[in-house]
Amino acid sequence: MLKNISERFYQWNKGWLIFILFLLDAFFSGFLLPLVQALMQGDQGGIQPLDLMLFATPGKIFGMIERYGEYGRPFYRGVELTVDIIYPIVYLFFFGLLISWLFQRGFASSSPMRKFNIMPLGAWFFDLLENIVIVILLSVFPSQPTALAWILALLSTVKWFFAGSSILLILIGLIAASKNRFKAQN
Repeated sequence: MLKNISERFYQWNKGWLIFILFLLDAFFSGFLLPLVQALMQGDQGGIQPLDLMLFATPGKIFGMIERYGEYGRPFYRGVELTVDIIYPIVYLFFFGLLISWLFQRGFASSSPMRKFNIMPLGAWFFDLLENIVIVILLSVFPSQPTALAWILALLSTVKWFFAGSSILLILIGLIAASKNRFKAQN
């Protein structure tokens, strides 16, 4: 299955599609998500979405959920069930196709490096699991299931590992492709 996804990414890595996905990613990360965070903060400072909290303990997670307040919790739950379902799909395809485009120009088709174009799939998968846990935690508040908070912390860490690895692969791809003057390799 992963091999098929990898091959699809190589088939779909058209420059115009990557550019459209770049614009969508920029819209989400540069405008929509900061707007959502600003709306969550309102008059209070220091409030941030749970999916941006790295290495958070259950105490910190539940403290943040409490700070969201009666308006913020349902608002954030709505964001998790809409915007934060669409955005991971956008960055999955943007990163996956961009890595594929760069690796196609930076590595021979027989290179084992070319299989790493599916790394964004891990970020997407763990982001969706993270969103499910966040929705559950927001929905059951004021109940504070500690085990679920630890699962959230683990899922967030794994998601950011895959996201960071994807960015590292883009940089590796840029270097390799530039050495080959961005010409497709056989």
